[in-house]
Amino acid sequence: MTKYTLTYFDVEALGEPIRMLLSYGNLDFTDNRIDFEKDWAKFKAAMPMGQVPILEADGKIMYQSLAISRYLARLVGLYGENPLEDYEVDNAVDNINDFRAKLAGAQYEQNAVAKEEKFKLLKAETIPYFLEKLDAIAAENDGHFALKKFTWADVYFTGMSNYLSVMAQEDITANYPNLKKVIENTVATPGIKEWVEKRPKPKV
Repeated sequence: MTKYTLTYFDVEALGEPIRMLLSYGNLDFTDNRIDFEKDWAKFKAAMPMGQVPILEADGKIMYQSLAISRYLARLVGLYGENPLEDYEVDNAVDNINDFRAKLAGAQYEQNAVAKEEKFKLLKAETIPYFLEKLDAIAAENDGHFALKKFTWADVYFTGMSNYLSVMAQEDITANYPNLKKVIENTVATPGIKEWVEKRPKPKV
């Protein structure tokens, strides 16, 4: 049986969808959490692109969080049944990731004045726009993001949801019941439910 090792920081963020997919598939994995302050400098040089997460499996090192997630989603059966359905799932994930990129652009802005301006735009336009669109998609799909069934798009959103809320500086599901339903459906799913109950609390 393949043994997996996921290496990421002691946060949810980009690593949590991967942890959830591994747990959903009942795939044995080591959750290797590195301390950014103490250990990242020595780890970074050894990473394929100088970044994490990475997933090791039988000597193969995989990197890029979305590529890892797609690999696992296919492995555990959380894609569609044909190329068109796969497109629907990937489209949903790309919508969520576009939202993440908009938030990150403000969250990690180093110039204080520019950061303030970016957050003003986020609060006034970007956040409401994306959340309304995403909530409507979830409503159309009965509490899912694609195909009216559980796919890795739901896992990706759920795993990223706390990170998205931190970057948005608000609970992104507070006024969006269909997004809440996606999360509720996901965390009640066997495998993921057990992971959520036992996962360590991140330091950050």
